[in-house]
Order: sequence, then C-alpha cells, then structure tokens
Amino acid sequence: MTERKLGVVLATLCVTEIVSWGVLFYAFPVLVPAIARDTGWSPAALTAALSAALLGSASAGIVVGRVLDRRGPRPVMVAGSVVAVVAVVLIATARTLPWFFLAWICAGLAMAATFYQPAFAALTRWYGPRRVRALTTLTLVAGFSSTVFAPLTALLAAHWSWRTTYLVLAAVLAVITVPGHWYGLRRSWPPAAADAELPGSPSAARSPAFAALVAAFSLAALGTYAVVVNLVTLLAERGLSTGTAAIALGLGGAGQVAGRLGFATLVNRTGIRTRTAIVIVVLAATTTLLGSLTSAVALVIASVLAGMARGVFTLLQATAVADRWGTAGYGRLSGLLSAPLTVMSAVAPYTGAVLAAVTGSYSTAFVVLGVLTLAAVPVSLAARPAPAVAPASSDSKS
Repeated sequence: MTERKLGVVLATLCVTEIVSWGVLFYAFPVLVPAIARDTGWSPAALTAALSAALLGSASAGIVVGRVLDRRGPRPVMVAGSVVAVVAVVLIATARTLPWFFLAWICAGLAMAATFYQPAFAALTRWYGPRRVRALTTLTLVAGFSSTVFAPLTALLAAHWSWRTTYLVLAAVLAVITVPGHWYGLRRSWPPAAADAELPGSPSAARSPAFAALVAAFSLAALGTYAVVVNLVTLLAERGLSTGTAAIALGLGGAGQVAGRLGFATLVNRTGIRTRTAIVIVVLAATTTLLGSLTSAVALVIASVLAGMARGVFTLLQATAVADRWGTAGYGRLSGLLSAPLTVMSAVAPYTGAVLAAVTGSYSTAFVVLGVLTLAAVPVSLAARPAPAVAPASSDSKS
C-alpha cells in the first residue's frame, strides 16, 4: 500500500477513534448526574450499566478478532458504527432501567467493533514493520478524546436535556464514523499467507507463553484501571480539594500522551520481555507512591507519572501479540488478550472501593494494588516470543 493510502487509513482511524471513544465512553460520566436526577436511578445503577457494556464488549471482542483476521477492519468497523448509533439512540430513549441496561449492552457490542482492538489490527497488518509509529500516532491523537468530548458533552447538556444531548451525539457518530469507516478503510486486506512475518500459530492461544501474557496483563490492568477511577477519592482522602484532585486526574491524562511519545525509544532500546517488565514495574511503583505520599505536590507529580505509565501500557498491549507471534493471527489473539483486560476494566473500580473498605483507607488500598501489579512481573517473563518471529526493531531481544 502506498504512503498516501496508509496516511488516509491512519487519519481516518484517528478521527473515528476520537469520536467513538468520546460518544460511547467519555460522554457518560458527564451525563450521569443529569440522568440520575431525571430518572431517579441511582448513580451506582447507572455505573453498573456501563460495566455491563464493558463485559459485553469483552465477550464480543473474541468473535470480532476472528472476523478481523478473515475479513479485515472495514466490515467490522462499519457494522460497529451502525450498532453504536442505534445503541446511543436506545440509551437516549430508555424509559426503564432494564431498557437502559440492554441499550448499554448493545453499546458494548459496538465498542468491541469500533474501539482500539480493530483499529490496532488494521494498523498492525497494513503497516507491518512500521506499525509502532502508526500505533503511537493513533493513541496520541485518540488520547484527546476526553479532552474534546467531555466539555462538548457538558456544553450540550447545559442547553438541552441528557436525552437530547445523546441524540445529538448519535448524529455525530452517524455522520463521522459510518462514512469514515466505509470510505477511509477501502483497502485490500492482505491474506495471512502474505504476511512477511511468521504467522501466529493456531496453537499460540493455548501456549503457556500466551497464558502467562494474559495473566500478567490482567493483573496489571486491574491495578491500572482501579487507580484511574478511584484517584480523585484517594486525593480527597489525603486532603486535596475536589478541584485540585480533578486537575491531578487531568494532568495524568496529559501524562499518558507524554508517555506514548517515548514508546518508540523504549522499543528500540529494549527487548520484548524486558520492556514489558519495566512498564509493569513503573505501574506498580506509581500506584504504591500514590498510596504512600502525603504532600499535595508529590501526589500530583505521582499522578502524572502514573498517567505516563498508563499511556505506555496501552501501546504495550497493542504490540504484545505481534511482537511475539507475528501479525497474521493478530486479530484472533488480540481479541483473546483484550477480553480479560476489558473485564478487568469493568470490575476494577469496585475492586478498588472494596479494598478501601476492607483495609480502612484508599491509601492502603493503593499500596495493595501496587503489590498486586508488581506480582505480574515474574508472570510476564514467562511470555516468551516465538523463536522465529522477526519484529521490526530490537524486539527480537529477550
């Protein structure tokens, strides 16, 4: 594929990922208070609906991965965009809590077909050895999704009801993502046999190395997502005002972008297992620091460092399969890897809250989460790459 065509693919996915994440994920926390006031449904019940969506996304992601390998991203992401529009309309028109839950489960199916998994698969296969730069660009741009859609959603909600706001957002989805995926991804999908790297073996998913990778990433994801959701509560417990805590959370988001900028350098200077261990150690260290520090300035700095680690962790997930088993079976294997991580993102907020209740404070809970994350390091070292895989850079080191 020519550079111009590859550029069209990357630009398309940058735009559609911002919109898909913005409407299906980041608009929700902004609208929760208005939905609760209007319907009388508790915020806990509303959050449970989002968790149901994430669990549905985890299940659907496995099927999506298989289809991606055979058909490519275009039919998957076009269909996912259409389902997303329908789901958001159903959310906007929900009159009962069961209806609301079913609408969010529908949204979860759309997430599996429009979020990072299919976009990563597209860039990994089409860009081949140059995939790291493309994946980094995508996550850098898509990282601004909350920056765009959180204030946009708040602006819409200030003038209209939450239902009208969601209908407007559904129209944005329909206008941008459906034609975007239809026209922007019109490229031939290379067959598995045409891949220049070693195809992922059908038995790779049953290998001890893949099981170790899933276990290590799941442990790390549990701590990572628990930190994101419970950070403001922790900082408030430490005496920071809500406004300062929100700023710290926002700076952590900026840290994600900064962390991703350094990922290519990390790839060039480390091997697969080494960089995996390094990233997990940093995740564990920043989580433990957040639970141990007391100074407001130090806590804000730790929040930024934790955000940087999260940003790198996203790219680590995106490249883990291709670096170890090649790109031919990427869709299937990444779907199997993403499913438990999505489950972790759904249960992590409650896990953090339960740990805080059991241990007596969010500070202690964060220290426990840091220790759990650190336990993923020796597990990750067992995820050895396939001997014949020849990745794009120094990834062949172990």
